[in-house]
Formats: sequence, C-alpha cells, structure tokens
Amino acid sequence: MDGTNRKNIQIGSDVKIVLKEDQRTGYLTEGTVATILTKSPNHPHGIKVRLETGEVGRVKEVVEE
Repeated sequence: MDGTNRKNIQIGSDVKIVLKEDQRTGYLTEGTVATILTKSPNHPHGIKVRLETGEVGRVKEVVEE
C-alpha cells in the first residue's frame, strides 16, 4: 500500500521507510510505526513517521499482513 496518504498508516503498522541519509540510494528500513509526524492528510514524498526503534523517515510502503 502507498505511503503518501496518512489514512493508510496507523500507530503499530508495519512499514518500509526511507531514512534521510538513505534518500539517494533508496534503501528501505522496515519497522513498526510509533508516532506519525506529518499532520497533513497526504504528502507527495511519503508521510513522515518515527519507528519504535527511534528512526525517522518517510513511508514508502505499508507492509500488508
């Protein structure tokens, strides 16, 4: 699922994010959402979240169970 719409992401969702330092390579980090940081309903580069590990990045995809 796409990570540009806030309604697709809930706290506890498993997601793949791109960290700021990985934006050039596109390397994705997988984790569980602890906090949703973007307030707007959508963002073209992905909704910014903080994972349970403390890492912050933009959601590129929501992992479907």
